[in-house]
Amino acid sequence: MKKINMIMMGLMLGASSLYAQPGSVQKLAKSVFTLTTFNQKGDIIASTQGVFIDNKGTAISTFKPFVGAVKASVVDASGKSIPVEAIMGADELYDVAKFRINASTVAAPIATKESAAGDKVWLVPYSIKKPAYQQEDISSVEKFKTTYNYYIFSNSAPENAVGCPFANKNGQVIGLMHSNGQVTAIDANYAKQLKVTGLSSLDAALRETTIRTALPDTENEAMTMMTLKKGQTTADVYAKYSDEFISKFPTSAFGYKEKAAYLTDKAEYDAAAKLMEEGIKKSAAKDEAHSNYADLIYQKIIYKGDSVYKDWTLDKAIAEAQKAYEIKAQPIYRHQEAQINFVKGEYQKAYDTFMDLTNTSLLSGELYFEAAQAKKNLKAPAKEIEVLLDSAVSVGSKTGMVANYYLARGEFLKEQGEFRRAIQDYNMYDSIARPVSPAFFYTRYQCETKLRMWQPALLDIARTCYLAPKEPTYFAEWASLDLRVKRYDEGISAATHCIELAPEYADGYLLLGLLQKEKGNKEEAIKNLKKAQELGDSRAGEYLKKVK
Repeated sequence: MKKINMIMMGLMLGASSLYAQPGSVQKLAKSVFTLTTFNQKGDIIASTQGVFIDNKGTAISTFKPFVGAVKASVVDASGKSIPVEAIMGADELYDVAKFRINASTVAAPIATKESAAGDKVWLVPYSIKKPAYQQEDISSVEKFKTTYNYYIFSNSAPENAVGCPFANKNGQVIGLMHSNGQVTAIDANYAKQLKVTGLSSLDAALRETTIRTALPDTENEAMTMMTLKKGQTTADVYAKYSDEFISKFPTSAFGYKEKAAYLTDKAEYDAAAKLMEEGIKKSAAKDEAHSNYADLIYQKIIYKGDSVYKDWTLDKAIAEAQKAYEIKAQPIYRHQEAQINFVKGEYQKAYDTFMDLTNTSLLSGELYFEAAQAKKNLKAPAKEIEVLLDSAVSVGSKTGMVANYYLARGEFLKEQGEFRRAIQDYNMYDSIARPVSPAFFYTRYQCETKLRMWQPALLDIARTCYLAPKEPTYFAEWASLDLRVKRYDEGISAATHCIELAPEYADGYLLLGLLQKEKGNKEEAIKNLKKAQELGDSRAGEYLKKVK
């Protein structure tokens, strides 16, 4: 009988421990989850806990496990594993993150009133069965960022409880547990208010993880983020941004075009066309939707031709641009039509429109430049083309967008044999543009050699080779110039490097042989000239006769 009494007492003590916390705290356990993050190889990086704060899959937890992660998943209180869809905000300093999963969740209420030192709270751990709640007394409370609370506890807690919520007697989450030598909690309200902006892709913390960042809640901010993300992420990840944008802003034309462009790149033209038609129906700005469709077709034809998808033609692109202009008479839509006409070969029609647009708010150097290209294709006199390029430079100088027009005029003057004037424009371009390509320095070098401007020519061919160190033809040019100005040692070095880059390139051996001939190294010169002859250089034979 005594043994039975002892067993009953033990059961009663266990029951009293289980129900020591209020019922509202017990309910909170259904909102707690574990989070696990993974690297590129699929290996586990770290695990933590967290809590759902609404019924749409929004959650808060610690941020540290996300560092270096390419994917993550949560396991909820029912044991179901769900992948993390996107991060909605993060603060590396306070080690908190907000993210979402694509699932319905049990929301935990966040405390609206702060707890004070001496208050009793409960640590709610993750458990599929019966959580081992731990009661704690708040030792002290400190403020951070003016309004948020940093709770400090005197007792210890298990390390594997990091990220678990602390709840007050009403079952409201006051903070997430951290352990930095002592048990602390970061205000749950701070984690809840985390958000992303259009510039969040530049945020140092969010750049430490490759898990996708959620889009901001305003259209302009979301567009800014997508514009920045376009060059930072893969096409498949960017497509997810497009899907989210369409979901968030179904009446904006932007998302439909971005997703359709992705589908077009994958040659899923029917799907892209269907999506653009849907965008036209749903978009509030119908003119933008039609213009976007025109641009999508235009870009596709430029890069892939019009034979791949018969339904998309330049005529259809023009029709879409015209519809945009009919809805809203913006000069940009006429400009779009003119550009398509140019690609179509309707140069006179394109030229007329470009020139008409110079009398509108769209006036820019680009219009005169495009008009010059149209005139060039119409075989117009050189003077007419030059006048248009002069206008491009003049207008561009006033708008601060002039570099490319100096370059274009320089190239035109070079074609006309006006090398000195071309160099003047190239020098202006060089003083403005950054970065400058090796092709530019090579082009200016060609003009300088025509005018026997040896010193600047040597500098430009050296810059060319520096910027394109694996291009053998540039080193051959350098060796050739060194030969002309009697810099034989430097030329031998350039020709030798040319051969190292391209062992089957005859020019390298020819130039090396000629340079060695000038240095008096007859034996090596004959050897390299013969090699050039073997590689098919017809000039090598004549030079060999002179050496022998």
